[in-house]
Formats: sequence, C-alpha cells, structure tokens
Amino acid sequence: MNFATWPALLVVDVEGNGTNPPDLVETAALPVRDARPDKSTAGWWLTRPTRPVTPFATRVHGLTNTYLADKPAWADVADQVRAFLGNAWICAHNAHTDYRVLTAHLPDWEPAGVLDTLRLAKDTFPDLGTYSLDKLIEHVQPDLREAPGARHRATFDAYATAQLLIAMASRYDTWDQLVAAAVPPGLPGGVLPSLARP
Repeated sequence: MNFATWPALLVVDVEGNGTNPPDLVETAALPVRDARPDKSTAGWWLTRPTRPVTPFATRVHGLTNTYLADKPAWADVADQVRAFLGNAWICAHNAHTDYRVLTAHLPDWEPAGVLDTLRLAKDTFPDLGTYSLDKLIEHVQPDLREAPGARHRATFDAYATAQLLIAMASRYDTWDQLVAAAVPPGLPGGVLPSLARP
C-alpha cells in the first residue's frame, strides 16, 4: 500500500448525549497523513447539548451536564466543523453511526467517501468473530501510547481507529482495494458493483 497516494482522510468519532436521535457533546476529526495520525492538526469540539446528557451516556464517556454547561452550542461551532471536514474522506468504526449523526447535524455536508474499520476488519480478519473497537485493539495491538484522552472519548477512539486503519490498510495493495473492502453499501465513495471484491 502506497499511503502517499491516499486522498485527504479524516478519522472521525462522535459522542452523544444518549438521546435518540442524539445531540452531539464531543466531536473529533483526526487527519491521517503518510500512514500516521496527525494530532498536531486535529479538530476537537466539545458542545453543550440541547437536551441533558443521560446518566447512561455519562457512564460511557464520562462527560457530565455540569462539565458541558459552559461549552458552546452545536450551532456555534457547526460552520467550523463543516469547514474542517471539507469534502475529505472520513473513516470511523461502525461508520454508519458517525456518518448518520454528522449528516444530521451538518445537513449540507457530504464527504468524498466513508471508510468503515468495522467492515474492513471483517474482510481483513474473517475468523476473528467479534469486531468491537476493544476486540480489534486487543487483536492488532496498535501503539496507543500517544492517544489523547481515554477510551470512549472521541479523541482517543479516533486515534485508536486511525491506528487500526493504518495497520489493516497495509494488508491491501492499492487504495481501490481498500475502498472495495471498507466502504459500506449505500455510503459515499463506494466502488461500482462490477469492481467490488467478491
């Protein structure tokens, strides 16, 4: 895999307030450049939700209503997030979720394409059985010493997902092969059916 040929790519992760549909409370977008996550140019936004964070959501990511009370509302940062994402490719673990939430919050935004490390892992490790982020971290053993934050925070999960993407992508010869394995059906960037992997 020649990583230098990759288009602009951001690994994204979002955390919500626990409602359905969710209000965003944390959004991270981490560029991948030259086969490395680039923390120096990453985007990170904490936002005060319209509806309170549920106790369950707080138990997952640790973000409380008190902590978020003085953070900007989503409407105050939406243009900044949209400009940062631009029309780059995005990657996420179980990407349908992040893509659906982001497009709901940014109705005029569309990425060039969407890579899903969950889908990619099933192609890369067909016998693994389960494909949660924790299971893949355990299996691949990526270097997470420089990961910001803690597990279930958007910054950490984006960094871990980026390291998993890089590790798995090295098993594919070309970007097109990676796309065929990693873009979920119906999401932007997918290859024509005649080019898809069997």
